[in-house]
Amino acid sequence: MLKFITRDKNDIYGLPIFGFLFKNPKFLLLLRVTSTALFFYALYYGFVHTGKENTFTTALFWGIFWSFFMVVTLPTLGRVFCGICPHGFMGKYITQFGLQKKMPQWMQNRYIGITLLIVGWWGVYYMFPGIYKTPFGTAVMFSVMTFIAIVLYFFYKDMSYCKYICPIGTLTRAYAKLSFTWLGTYKSACNECRTFECATACPSNLKPFTFDKRNSMGDCTLCMECSTACEAVSFKLVKPSQNLFHKFQVLPAEIWTYILVLAAIPISMSFHHGINRSNAANDMIWTKTAHFVNSFLHVNAVDMVGLFTFLYALLFTCIAAVAGMYIAAKILKQDFRKVFYNLGYSYAPLFILGSLAHTLESFFVRGYDRIVEGFALGFGFGVIDITPLAKHGESWLMIFGIFKWIAILWALLILYKRMKLIDAPSFKKALAFPFAASLIVFFLSVNVYRAYILDTYGRAKSSHGMHTQHKSVPANHIKNAG
Repeated sequence: MLKFITRDKNDIYGLPIFGFLFKNPKFLLLLRVTSTALFFYALYYGFVHTGKENTFTTALFWGIFWSFFMVVTLPTLGRVFCGICPHGFMGKYITQFGLQKKMPQWMQNRYIGITLLIVGWWGVYYMFPGIYKTPFGTAVMFSVMTFIAIVLYFFYKDMSYCKYICPIGTLTRAYAKLSFTWLGTYKSACNECRTFECATACPSNLKPFTFDKRNSMGDCTLCMECSTACEAVSFKLVKPSQNLFHKFQVLPAEIWTYILVLAAIPISMSFHHGINRSNAANDMIWTKTAHFVNSFLHVNAVDMVGLFTFLYALLFTCIAAVAGMYIAAKILKQDFRKVFYNLGYSYAPLFILGSLAHTLESFFVRGYDRIVEGFALGFGFGVIDITPLAKHGESWLMIFGIFKWIAILWALLILYKRMKLIDAPSFKKALAFPFAASLIVFFLSVNVYRAYILDTYGRAKSSHGMHTQHKSVPANHIKNAG
């Protein structure tokens, strides 16, 4: 076991304060215990105080955990959320005392987690607005997920729940590729190693000493157990999304995560809470379809407009991605799957950077005050009134809109870099590029079209447009959805 190593200047572990924050095992343990305690206290509070007056439970889950912490850290520091996740923290110890069986092959399917996220959360969100965003609904949902996690941790080894079943496991793995941090090892020290303490210490049965060579951190959750076991482990500041500019073993599930999450959140939200609030709402295809279906089904419990807005967003997004890449593959005379799953990594910035604009603006306008008020209530300080950091419409908030344009430019840059990895003549790559960028263009078009509709037709007097079957959504629901 290596006890000391001279660290590079860009190694976070060697920097004052930051090295302590990311590497000190006692501090990390305190952070995880605190996160877990808050998690279970918020669940308890949600079951005991089920009314809208309980702003603590919703503030913790929908104000801090998601979307603020997740959206801010994934494209910057990477999977640090997974590193302090209460489920993962408990799972490490539950697994040690569990049966430690290998998860069945049929369960080793990352699309299980993606389906739970897209259908179990967002599908329900659009069909039954607000069902999860009540304190009681939030407590029930996270309690069910916690029970499932505990059972699977007990039965299966190698943190298999995090890899395959967790609704955000593949999501965090996929979007962390944009970050400017990289966990690896010092090759000079690893060449002499015969004990592999970093691999032995890893709860997920990974081999950190291979990350650099493979240009992939795999399912690393930045738990930092490996860095405690061996000083040769590094955690460096690197160029954002640098590994996406080079070859690595692609994971198809990550590409579909980019596509489906983009459809379920920013595209659906542009339709649902953008265009559907205009005077042109009733002219949209999803509204017409909803009214037609509702005319003979009469399912009043379901928000048909919300459901079909979601379904059309999924349809349009998938068509834009698949059709564009299919044409690009034909031009390049390459296998479609090879082109799709290699160039599809260019989609990574679209959701996370686009949502960062909305998340930051919401934090200043109606996030910070509700978080503070919620925590004050939850910890016995009573009801207090906090003034928001900014008012909606203030001109300086427009600066956050730049993140959507950064997302588009970043996506095009990644596409350009990954197109260079394709073995084809340059002129064919040039011809294929705009088709391969079809989803990026679609994302841009939706944002432009949303602004055009609202500017041309104006906002409807009703907060949700003119259609009749659209149900209201609580404000605290809307703020964290993007």
